[in-house]
Amino acid sequence: MNTMTPLSEIMTTNLVTVTADTKLAKVKEIFDSKRIHHIPVTKYQTLIGIISKTDLLHYITGVVGQRQDDVELNRDFLENYRAKDIMTRGIAKLESRDRISTAVEVFKENLFHAIPIVDNNLLVGIVTTYDMINYAAQDISVSATA
Repeated sequence: MNTMTPLSEIMTTNLVTVTADTKLAKVKEIFDSKRIHHIPVTKYQTLIGIISKTDLLHYITGVVGQRQDDVELNRDFLENYRAKDIMTRGIAKLESRDRISTAVEVFKENLFHAIPIVDNNLLVGIVTTYDMINYAAQDISVSATA
């Protein structure tokens, strides 16, 4: 794996985003219907936060607590809370020209699995630990066939 490769080569650019005022019911619907685990929160393409699937599940079980099976309580929570209520703010971000080695260091030093990619203050992509593994696996596949 060439760790000097820019993140622009491996980042996901077809992003699903929400705004700060998006209801958690919509956030849950996105997680349930898409194969993603992180949703950037934006305002006019500017990154203001991020929500992970784990964050959402934590807040549902933390707020709803022992009554997870209470459909009415779950529905009320998801309809009354917004992305801004649970999003992580002040998140690490990189630029598309940053190298994979930089992302590796950020992932090693932190407990998260996604880094938003921002150029000129605008969200342009996201790189996840899955993207890194996928990139490394391509390199292994090429080596195995050579």
